[in-house]
Amino acid sequence: MASSHMSFDRSGISDETLLHIYNQLLLPRLIEEKMLVLLRQGRISKWFSGIGQEAISVGATLALETDEFILPMHRNLGMFTGRGMPIWKLVAQFQGKITGFSKGRERSFHFGNNDYHLVGMISHLGPQLGIADGIALASKLKKEKKVTLVISGDGGTSEGDFHESLNVASVWDLPVIFTIENNGYGLSTPSNQQFKCEYISDRAKGYGMESVIIDGNNILEVYSTVKRLAESMRENPRPVLLECLTFRMRGHEEASGTKYVPQHLFDEWAVKDPVNNYEQFLLDEGVITQEQVAEIRASLKKKIAEEVEIAFAEPAPEMDVQKEIEDIYAPHNPVIVPATGTVKEMRMVDAISDGLKESMKKFPELVLMGQDIGEYGGVFKITEGFVEEFGEDRVRNTPLCESAIVGAALGLSIKGMKAMMEMQFADFVTCGFNQIVNNLAKIHYRWGQNADVVVRMPTGAGVGAGPFHSQSNEAWFFHTPGLKVVYPAFPADAKGLLTASFEDPNPVMFFEHKALYRSISGPVPEGYYTLEIGKAARIRTGNRLSIITYGMGVHWAMEVLDKHPDIQADLIDMRTLLPWDKEAVLDSVKKTGKALVLHEDTLTGGIGAEIAAVINEEAFAYLDAPVIRCGSLDTPVPFASELEANFLAKQRLEETLLKLLEY
Repeated sequence: MASSHMSFDRSGISDETLLHIYNQLLLPRLIEEKMLVLLRQGRISKWFSGIGQEAISVGATLALETDEFILPMHRNLGMFTGRGMPIWKLVAQFQGKITGFSKGRERSFHFGNNDYHLVGMISHLGPQLGIADGIALASKLKKEKKVTLVISGDGGTSEGDFHESLNVASVWDLPVIFTIENNGYGLSTPSNQQFKCEYISDRAKGYGMESVIIDGNNILEVYSTVKRLAESMRENPRPVLLECLTFRMRGHEEASGTKYVPQHLFDEWAVKDPVNNYEQFLLDEGVITQEQVAEIRASLKKKIAEEVEIAFAEPAPEMDVQKEIEDIYAPHNPVIVPATGTVKEMRMVDAISDGLKESMKKFPELVLMGQDIGEYGGVFKITEGFVEEFGEDRVRNTPLCESAIVGAALGLSIKGMKAMMEMQFADFVTCGFNQIVNNLAKIHYRWGQNADVVVRMPTGAGVGAGPFHSQSNEAWFFHTPGLKVVYPAFPADAKGLLTASFEDPNPVMFFEHKALYRSISGPVPEGYYTLEIGKAARIRTGNRLSIITYGMGVHWAMEVLDKHPDIQADLIDMRTLLPWDKEAVLDSVKKTGKALVLHEDTLTGGIGAEIAAVINEEAFAYLDAPVIRCGSLDTPVPFASELEANFLAKQRLEETLLKLLEY
């Protein structure tokens, strides 16, 4: 009888558990073999193979408690089967069937499901690591004594998300097992072209983090190591970097082939096959017989074949525009809370702080995160005194890791909490852009998971802060389905819309103009109240033309109208940019016949272009003049006050307004 080429340590593991592990290890291998047959037959279109790496997926999954979250990637079929997902439903997912986990909107393993405590990846490698931080943070705050396990390939460890997420987890002592499948290649690029260190786990020391290297093809070594780490981390929360040495026996995906890999590597690793070696070990130990092996394989193959046919018989998605639109956002039917408190004069900065404080009181599950928002109170002092009132667990200073923190905010949401992240300046959002537009915005549409996250965005020019502290970048997010974009112009609106943003289970980009923080004040009701997101306000009423604007533009427009009291204009403050109040805008334009769309953002590609287009398409018959836009120069925001004044749309507003009136 042949012996296993691996040394297995079964210490403390019963025959029953060994047999269960065998079944779980064999299942994804046999599913994959079936998938490769179907691929050759043209019955499926694409496949990412994990053949040769199953021990990592299966061993790690079986070592954890079933309610501990796992964040797998596209070679981790064994994590999905290990959590008991029905095979037919997985195949339906792979085939884009309506009964898959994402209604045909996603491919392969780009999905998650809270019932199984799995959160799938997106195509951009790395963002799942920050989400794992947030899930682990929620578990820690809830004192659940749970760990979170997240997978990255060796190629993904070169991404910034890897370094940010490890750093955050280390600083916050988060119980995350960062599991690296080191199979030697990032698609076709070998490890020696990916990183200089001998092992990926060498990097852990720089983050003050423990690391462990194991044979990723040895299922019992994976199982026992993850089990030991998890037991320790539940009692002593901290992150660990677990490097699993393995090899990918197929291409990155089947179309890629394997010509870039030397044949001798396949020969060496074929001897280390995780399924064959473990099977031989069980035979050697007398835990199983050749007859039982044949029976188990036959039984599993029969079940897989049956489940595949069930999946193929499932219906394809039907085209339904209304359903597609409806699923962009998580359902939310807000009950507007009217203002009943005493009215008090407040600056914009105080109203925002007050709204934030009221929301913290109302929602004990709300966590605030941002650079310097703790004892320092934030650079604009919005959160001054919050640590004393709400504690460091809920008011969290963060490292300069925008991507990881946005990811962590999403992780908190997955665990049923609410999160706010303050971008110190709206300009810095670029460092978290991927998480916002590809994770927060799309996750409900993709697999029904809401992102209960508010990203506060101190924005705008006029304070001599130069190109990287003065940008108006709301249009970046206006273009992204799944986000909500709010931009108030007055203190009372800022407070009521901020509280409403926290009630909304969807991701909200909340823009606050820095120059308005302390330059304007107004009557603001004390206590808790909300305003309707998506509803514009008419600030002035008139019949000669409509000015549609938001944020600082509202104040510029009022200034010009005050200078020309004879110009009776409708002044529409949009307040919400996405979704925007088309009805209010069109009603106004149909009444006045002339429209001026004003914004501080640069002219080209600004929100004004979309509003102008809709007015043209839906109210053309009512127009007495072309729709006119007024925006800032198509340049970066300059520093010198004279140049900045020339840049801003305000410089051209009066002339543009008078020209439209005379048309």
